Amino acid sequence: MTTKKPLLVVQNVKTYYPIKTGFMNLKTDYVKAVDGVSFDIFEGETVGLVGESGCGKSTLGRTIIGLEPITDGHIYFDGQQMDYRTDRVSLSKQIQIVFQDPYSSLNPRQTIGDVLAEPLRVHRIVAARDIPQEVERLLQLVGLPTTAKSRYPHEFSGGQRQRVGIARALALRPRLLICDEPVSALDVSIQAQIMNLFKQLQQELGLTYLFIAHGLGAVKYISDRIAVMYAGKIVEMGTTEDIFLRPQHAYTKTLLRAYPNPDPTKRSIIQRTQKGALE
Repeated sequence: MTTKKPLLVVQNVKTYYPIKTGFMNLKTDYVKAVDGVSFDIFEGETVGLVGESGCGKSTLGRTIIGLEPITDGHIYFDGQQMDYRTDRVSLSKQIQIVFQDPYSSLNPRQTIGDVLAEPLRVHRIVAARDIPQEVERLLQLVGLPTTAKSRYPHEFSGGQRQRVGIARALALRPRLLICDEPVSALDVSIQAQIMNLFKQLQQELGLTYLFIAHGLGAVKYISDRIAVMYAGKIVEMGTTEDIFLRPQHAYTKTLLRAYPNPDPTKRSIIQRTQKGALE
């Protein structure tokens, strides 16, 4: 009998920022943005990371990909411990990130074709002569016309720019995609389109997602498991069904009480369930 191994393992990870005061700029304390977090993600799985603003979820995502320095703990990818000092190039091919704001994450002076061609050229994903064809393939993959390659970011809507951001993340053909609140800046109808795109890409490309959000609606729709984060720690983790129907932690129950459900029948059932659990 074989046991399935996780693609990503996070062990007791901490990300602290020093607080410096006084004329000598001495360290007096630390802001514990991520404080001893441990979890794993299996290949092809989507883990939703949810929590209020400031709880440390985006910092955790940026720490995993190496954009923030890790203070303590270990991160393993496909069984190998990640060393960002020596493995940054190879890791960037395996793990990519989709940012929250699709406009600020794109260079306004570059055409979409240049935005997508740059990582292909730098990392030599395809031969130089094949880059234009690969750019067109990426655009089609995310539902954009190939003519978009000659246009600039300001010529697109928010949803279209986010599709470009997803295409850029996919350019290196990663196995793990960290989605840092990728739909929170979009209109509700566009959010649904982007969420469906994520699910479609996962089926077609076999992607693994860490999906970060502060709203429960998005993570409920896309996640296999959900981790609830509060004050730098994961306070509860379980399947989507367990988190929504059998929450254990008081903070998780608070999040669920604030979650709007358009169906009054289901809403009343959830409220009665949570009320009984709290009593």
